[in-house]
Amino acid sequence: MVKETKFYDILGVPPTATSTELKKAYRKMALKFHPDKNPDAGDQFKLISQAYEVLSDEKKRELYDKGGEDALKEGGSGKFTSPMDIFDMFFSGGRSNRERRGKNLVHPMRVTLEDLYNGKTSKLALTKNVLCESCNGVGGKPGSVQRCNTCSGSGVEIRIHRLAPGMVQQMQSRCSDCNGQGEKFREKDRCKKCMGKKTTREKKVLEVFVEKGMKDGHKITFYGEGDQEPGIEPGDVIFVLEEQDHKDFRRKGLDLYTKMEIDLVESLCGFKRAITMLDKRNLLIVTHPGEVIKHGECKVVLNEGMPQHKHIDNVGKLVIEFQVKFPKQNFLSKKEQYEYLESLLPERPSADEDITDDVENVDLEAINPETERHRNRQFRQAYDEDDVGSGMGNAVQCQTQ
Repeated sequence: MVKETKFYDILGVPPTATSTELKKAYRKMALKFHPDKNPDAGDQFKLISQAYEVLSDEKKRELYDKGGEDALKEGGSGKFTSPMDIFDMFFSGGRSNRERRGKNLVHPMRVTLEDLYNGKTSKLALTKNVLCESCNGVGGKPGSVQRCNTCSGSGVEIRIHRLAPGMVQQMQSRCSDCNGQGEKFREKDRCKKCMGKKTTREKKVLEVFVEKGMKDGHKITFYGEGDQEPGIEPGDVIFVLEEQDHKDFRRKGLDLYTKMEIDLVESLCGFKRAITMLDKRNLLIVTHPGEVIKHGECKVVLNEGMPQHKHIDNVGKLVIEFQVKFPKQNFLSKKEQYEYLESLLPERPSADEDITDDVENVDLEAINPETERHRNRQFRQAYDEDDVGSGMGNAVQCQTQ
């Protein structure tokens, strides 16, 4: 025998109703009295949600059957979830854990290639909402809560915009007066610290450790460090790494790419060059006379690339692309010097077979970018004038008879 039947009567079911019967009754009643369909039924919609919240929970239902609403309050189960949240949870397939969780806070974090190569620890200050310590997240004096008049206790505000004669648009949003709770405190009963908002702003310092080998876009998650809200599990704080461009190196997977400019004499006769790596070590790059380095050619140094995240002993390659710098025009002053240089180089191929009697002499000139741009503009202008003057409007047309 149950002590009270109020919640059963609201849903229109007997005290012996099964879980399936309760769901069926709530579905029918919630759809009928939802604020979108029935804007004046905010109180009824809230009562339906409260009744279903209690009766669909085995422990709360047992407590209610034995002692009624007073037993719920004494047992700490007198606080109710937002009616809209219950509705959303019910019609989203019962994903209550997901729906009752706060939003994640996502922050971009700029890092250098050196940070990703060596690892780095940063302290970042974060300001977030926390449950008020003064009122323990209640918002005011216990038992003095009142229904919000703005949303009639539904937790949502319905606004109707007239678009045209006979055409209206109905928009729904969380009530700004009660923050979607459907209830609030009188001014004299509000908590003086949070002013009835149930939360306060707090600054917290998080220590973010960028591990060796992490990549651009990697997410570093601090679980449960998001904004706090009564009855809701806090979300996470997520830092997303944004790798900045480096002046000397470019990353591709585990490999590091860099360019090295060398003179022509170095490409032919060998050189010694030092490269400063991301951890400030200097690597000596050596080639020997006769080891010809071509322009655009790439050479690799094994085990000098990026470390693999979580497996830092696995290291990629350093890839060096060589840019051969040729000497300026007329870098030798005498003809004999060019002849001597040619005698040292491999013999040039014969071009006599390509030169016939009808060959024409032309001048080879250097390209001036500015002159070429001016010339192209003139060509485009002349082309446009040809289109205009081509008499398209007076063109002869064939007429079918």
